[in-house]
Amino acid sequence: MKKITWALVATVVTLVISVGFAQASTKDEVQKRGTFQCGVSTGLPGFSIADEKGNWSGIDVDVCKAIAAATLGDATKIKYVPLNAKERFTALQSGEIDALVRGTTWTLTRDSSLGLNFTGVNYYDGQGFLISKKIGVKSALELDGAAVCIQSGTTSELNLADYFKANNMTYKAVVFDTHDATAKAFDNGRCDVLTSDQSQLYGLRTHLSKPEDAVVLPEVISKEPLGPVVRQGDDAWFNIVKWTLNAMIEAEELGVTQANVDEMKNSKSPAVRRLLGLEGIAGKGLGLNDDWAYQIIKQVGNYGEIFDRNVGAGSPLKIARGLNALWSKGGIMYAPPIR
Repeated sequence: MKKITWALVATVVTLVISVGFAQASTKDEVQKRGTFQCGVSTGLPGFSIADEKGNWSGIDVDVCKAIAAATLGDATKIKYVPLNAKERFTALQSGEIDALVRGTTWTLTRDSSLGLNFTGVNYYDGQGFLISKKIGVKSALELDGAAVCIQSGTTSELNLADYFKANNMTYKAVVFDTHDATAKAFDNGRCDVLTSDQSQLYGLRTHLSKPEDAVVLPEVISKEPLGPVVRQGDDAWFNIVKWTLNAMIEAEELGVTQANVDEMKNSKSPAVRRLLGLEGIAGKGLGLNDDWAYQIIKQVGNYGEIFDRNVGAGSPLKIARGLNALWSKGGIMYAPPIR
């Protein structure tokens, strides 16, 4: 008999958990509870962060709100569960949260061995480097021997190792469990460089004592498609979370906004009318009310709107749309047709 390994035990436990939750639809549980439990970060400007009154905001938070609006008809019916990188997958597997919307990179391992499914991409990103201007470095290729602050339990750790090895450079990793701890260590001079997804670097820079003294280097060393995650084995919930994101992207492409969505009910465009549940399959395929996408747009906005106010031109971060622009405007944001 082959020796039983902890890896095998973990795999079996994950499968049992997945099967158990598949028998009880997450959608039904959320609607019965009347609250959507959304896993978010412990605090990252532009993506998911709470103010002093406990009010959450960010592009990931708006995706959480959109899921609640589609499922419950009310974007405020949410319990936010802040999680660090090490906690996030266990919290989802165990049922502590209904979905994880926390700057999580879609990879083969995560998609195939954790009992989880990625539902799409709400932000295309890539890993970069934040440095103090005073060290005079213009390129990541000048970082040989640097002390690098990094968050544990992230894809950034392996990407960093791969990049330095490929370029015959060495580094000293200074590892922390949270975004804030990593940024504070960099601010206090415990490392020369802070590495993470570029979007996170722009957000973390706003937490520094002198943000103007730090700069993001031009190199992007990885692909980081970030998106919502759900448990495997529950196709109904998987479809709801997936099409919530798709509806926001489709709404931007069709020019349907939070401000004009009521007026657009009078549109003669078949695509707009299908989006708003006025004709076609409406909510039947998802087991939701026919106005599920209308509620998303009315209460939260389309994808362009949530990008702009949280991380784009209307936010302190001023991040360009880049890859996150619509496919018709030079980016790669693309939603399958709602029909």
